[in-house]
Amino acid sequence: MCLIALALDAHPRYSLVLAANRDEFHARPTAPASYWDDSPQIFGGRDLQQHGSWLAVARDGRWVAVTNVRRMELPDPTAPSRGGLVTAYLRGALGARDYGESLAERASRYAGFNLLLGDRDGVWYLSNQPGFQLQALQPGQHAVSNASLDTPWPKLVQLKSRVGQWCGDGETDTAALFAALADPEAADDGALPDTGVGIERERFLSPAFVNSDEYGTRCSTVLTADAGGHAVFHERRFGPRAAFLGETIEYLSLA
Repeated sequence: MCLIALALDAHPRYSLVLAANRDEFHARPTAPASYWDDSPQIFGGRDLQQHGSWLAVARDGRWVAVTNVRRMELPDPTAPSRGGLVTAYLRGALGARDYGESLAERASRYAGFNLLLGDRDGVWYLSNQPGFQLQALQPGQHAVSNASLDTPWPKLVQLKSRVGQWCGDGETDTAALFAALADPEAADDGALPDTGVGIERERFLSPAFVNSDEYGTRCSTVLTADAGGHAVFHERRFGPRAAFLGETIEYLSLA
C-alpha cells in the first residue's frame, strides 16, 4: 500500500474502518483479492512476482497492511520482500504484538517499511525507519503513507480527515470513502514533502489517486469490521490511466 487511513473504535457500528490505496507499476503481475489457494485461511490481493501481499486478513481475525518508506537510494537486490511480512504474519500463529516483537532483530534487513498489524486484542504500528519501532495504536484516527505514522503529507491529512468525518457521522455507505481514495488533486508545491525524488516526482505522487500509463494506483480497498467479527472487504481495481478493471466485495466472518 501507499496510503492508508484507519479509524479504531471511532464509529458507532465498526470497531475498524480502513481505507487504502496501493500504488505500483501496472506491469507488475497481481492477483485480485480472493482466498489464497495455498493458504485458504487468508483473503486479500497478491503480488504474483514475489508472492507477498500489501493488505490481507485471516479468518482468525488478524489483518495486516504494509507500505514502503520512500527513500532516494538504490534498492538492495538481496533484501527480502516486504510483502512477505504480510504473508508470514497471517500464515503463522503469533498475535500482532508478538509478531512485531519477533521482527526486532531482522527488520533492518528489509528496505524501509511501515507495517500495521491487527488482531482481536488491538492494532500495532511497526517501522524499521529510521530504526526499529513498535507501538500500540490508541482508539481514534491514524494514517500512514510512505513516511512514518501520521506524517502530515497533504493526501494523508485529507484522507484521515475524511475517514474521521465519515465515522463521526455514523455513515455506512462506503461511497464517500472510495471518493476520497479516488481524489486526483495534486498538492500545492509549498506543501510537498522533500523525499529526495525531485519536485516533479513529488508532484506526481502527491494525489491520493496516482494516475499515469506506467505507474499509479492499482487498487483501492475499504475494510470495515464490527466487534463481533463481521467484516466487509471491498476492493476496486484499476489499470493505466485509472481504467476500471473490476471489483471484489467479500463478506467475512473473522473469529
